[in-house]
Amino acid sequence: MARPSNTEERRRQIVQGLLRVMAERGYERASIAEIAKAAELSPGLVHYHFTQKQEVLLALVEQLAERGRERVKARLARTKGGPRARVEAFIEAFLSTGDDAEPEAVAAWVTISAEALRQPEVRAAYDKVVRADLTHLEELVGEVLGRERARAVAAGLFAAIQGYFVLSTAAPGLVPPGSAAGTVKRMAAGLLDPDGPEARR
Repeated sequence: MARPSNTEERRRQIVQGLLRVMAERGYERASIAEIAKAAELSPGLVHYHFTQKQEVLLALVEQLAERGRERVKARLARTKGGPRARVEAFIEAFLSTGDDAEPEAVAAWVTISAEALRQPEVRAAYDKVVRADLTHLEELVGEVLGRERARAVAAGLFAAIQGYFVLSTAAPGLVPPGSAAGTVKRMAAGLLDPDGPEARR
């Protein structure tokens, strides 16, 4: 595997700086100076790699999406069961509180979804990532239920995942610790039942 260039390393460092600042102050109050300080770089170096703050945010969307895909891929690779177990692994990849949990990334993702309402460029990047994740979940659900019913079930499960993201960030302590993945997996078990309520609609 090729070693990342110095430019790639610096850009990644700057994006991680934004992630840290956003976790503490939100996007609006994440100035270039604060991002540079968190990245342990000079503001001039940040401006050299990114012409404006929005570019750093868009790069963060890409990095979070890449890390999310890698986490899902790793969970699926460790899964021993059949199609239902693969759906559960997908849910765990997003909601698990294990060693690979990233609270800062979850908080950033909620902020990104809010910025998507305000900034068309962020909306386009957010939409691309969310659609790709939902399509993946729909494929996994389709292995259990078939394509016809997969879309609605996958959308419901994905909405629950996103809802937990918002609650955990906007109202800390509201959701019992460690309960999200188990609850959504139980929801999935009911929805994936061929004789369940979704089948009777």
